[in-house]
Amino acid sequence: MTTISISRTDTSILGRWWWTVDRLMLAAVVALIGIGVFLVMAAGPAAAGRIGVDPFHFVSRQAVFLPMALAVMLFVSLLDPRTVRRLAVLGFAGTVVALAATLVVGTEIKGAARWIHLGPLSVQPSEFIKPFFAVTAAWMFAAAREHEGFPGQWISIGLYAVVAGLLLAQPDVGMTLVVSSVWAAQFFLAGLPVVLVVLFAAAGLSAAVGAYFLFDHVKSRVDRFLDPASGDTYQIDKAMEAFRDGGLFGRGPGEGRVKELLPDAHTDFIFAVAGEEFGLLLCLVIVALFAFIVLRGISRAMQEDNLFVLLAVGGLVCQFGLQALINMASSLHLMPTKGMTLPFVSYGGSSTLALALAFGMLLALTRRRPAGQGGF
Repeated sequence: MTTISISRTDTSILGRWWWTVDRLMLAAVVALIGIGVFLVMAAGPAAAGRIGVDPFHFVSRQAVFLPMALAVMLFVSLLDPRTVRRLAVLGFAGTVVALAATLVVGTEIKGAARWIHLGPLSVQPSEFIKPFFAVTAAWMFAAAREHEGFPGQWISIGLYAVVAGLLLAQPDVGMTLVVSSVWAAQFFLAGLPVVLVVLFAAAGLSAAVGAYFLFDHVKSRVDRFLDPASGDTYQIDKAMEAFRDGGLFGRGPGEGRVKELLPDAHTDFIFAVAGEEFGLLLCLVIVALFAFIVLRGISRAMQEDNLFVLLAVGGLVCQFGLQALINMASSLHLMPTKGMTLPFVSYGGSSTLALALAFGMLLALTRRRPAGQGGF
């Protein structure tokens, strides 16, 4: 049997990549992907049965998405910081056009136009705007600090207004919340004055109150969270039952019932499937993996002397952790429900590919490289 090994003296592209990439972070995300495969195999057949397709419809589609996602992640992680920045700017411009197109030709699902159909494929542009905007905003903030007179902060504010406006027009309040939080965190890291911190906090609170009164679905979800008797809480009730039934070790693979009761068990409520079939232990493993990736990313960012890389990594890590937190907190009834996938665990084409793109950027930006590489 022959074994393949990569020595430290290997100067090939893959050799240099292997010895400079954060292999622990990569291992953590591969573990999440592995857990996701088992959970989609558990929840997918029931979801397929509800819409009258082949029992392995979602499993087979995920089997197509995952190799594509891994290829995207590997390719992007090979790039240097300057190329990552250029990719983000071009991707941002294209995705903004796609977001605008959803308002004209998008398919409306559950009262929101978020999808564009390209032949047999359905694409959700808002999933891709998150990593592209995070890296583009990081460039603008860094350029403003490093090049006197460059209006990077104002450009970033303008770009944010465009993105938030397009997302709210769909409407997608939850995605707007994620983008806004990541952008605000980057602005703070870039040296936002205390006065503006207070003003932004007040503006954020006002926007949250405004969303409650302007969007009926937001008001309904908040009301049901604060007062379960005010509306239908079927989904969250079943999710909480699943966690209780799972206990510490779970009911066993394939023995769960929540996947048969919730239409979104393979996507938004995949964490409940994990809790019921594999128990609290697997849930804690999933939480630990997400926490490790976030803390590892923050640690690598704090070692950077390049402001652009620091802000971009900070934004990507914040986005990744916040999405995971929202999904798990929604399933546990710790916040109002929000249709958002659990990164690399839930089923989803656009979500999986966008997350792979974002994680590829994260791996590329945190690779060890000579001091000063990755400038403008």
